[in-house]
Amino acid sequence: MILGLTGQNASGKGSVAEYLKERGFIYFSLSDVIREEIARRKLQESRENLLNIANELREKLGSGILALRTLRKLEENKNYVIDSIRNPAEVNVLESRKDFVLIDVVAKTEVRFERLKVRGRLGDIKDLKYFKEVEERENSKEAGKQRVKDCEELASIVLKNEGTLEELHKKLDKILADLNKKFPRPTWDEYFIGIMKAVARRGTCDRGRVGCVIARDKQVLVSGYAGSPKGLKHCDEVGHQIKTTIHEDGSQTKHCVRTTHGEQNAICQAAKLGISINEATLYCSITPCSACAKMIINAGIKRVVAEKRYHAGKETEELFKDAGVKLEILIDEVLVYKDQK
Repeated sequence: MILGLTGQNASGKGSVAEYLKERGFIYFSLSDVIREEIARRKLQESRENLLNIANELREKLGSGILALRTLRKLEENKNYVIDSIRNPAEVNVLESRKDFVLIDVVAKTEVRFERLKVRGRLGDIKDLKYFKEVEERENSKEAGKQRVKDCEELASIVLKNEGTLEELHKKLDKILADLNKKFPRPTWDEYFIGIMKAVARRGTCDRGRVGCVIARDKQVLVSGYAGSPKGLKHCDEVGHQIKTTIHEDGSQTKHCVRTTHGEQNAICQAAKLGISINEATLYCSITPCSACAKMIINAGIKRVVAEKRYHAGKETEELFKDAGVKLEILIDEVLVYKDQK
């Protein structure tokens, strides 16, 4: 799951993030994107520069740019906590992931002001009145500016944090228990399919950016994706190499033959590295083609899990059945790809 944190200054978002990190969550802050920009420009990292650069990036590149840059860094099937969400557009970007939940960490103004005093982080803020005035100015209504109050209204969970750390941790344990019911831990098949989908994104033929992961005993052994042999040009660079196959019944199909299939690349990698894949499970995007199926059988792989069906996968199904290789299709539908023939 991806837990987003929003809330006013000194509400305790940092304490929430620290506890989630202890529970195995990977931490990201949208402010890190701003810090990267500040470092690139060789500016001093100050609250004023953080605010100004953030507003500038939102104005030039869109209000959700900080979230978009952060989202690109996330992998499938991992738990993340994302801090410093301050604009509704950032929430909208993060909500493109179905496993995203926004938490609003709240505390009374007086409580937050006292925390700043204890931490020695008041800066030029000398009293409670001025603290309220500064906070009000930082809660803009302009589209590309900092709009924490508007983000708070979008939160699905409100976490009141005015007590001890122990009390905060108990509340977080309850929230995580409830969310685990909503976002159950993936099965091992779901876990490896998630890794396979990440691998597939490296594919270089847009007619079939397919991936493959071979695993045994709950461990990834090797992976592969559809791409040209090492040192040769890719489809993405020089276009497809299409060949027509005439079948016994007179029908014709067109295939791009420039690339080596993901399953083939994974098996070749195992051979190159001296890794045994005997008795392993192979995870792939679609039912392997008949050529890949024969390699899978000879490699000693005993189980194949495909996310979807291949439109020309009937021969493979027959080969696997005769060879005793178990084939499982997670989504019983044919994958439709570009210029499918």
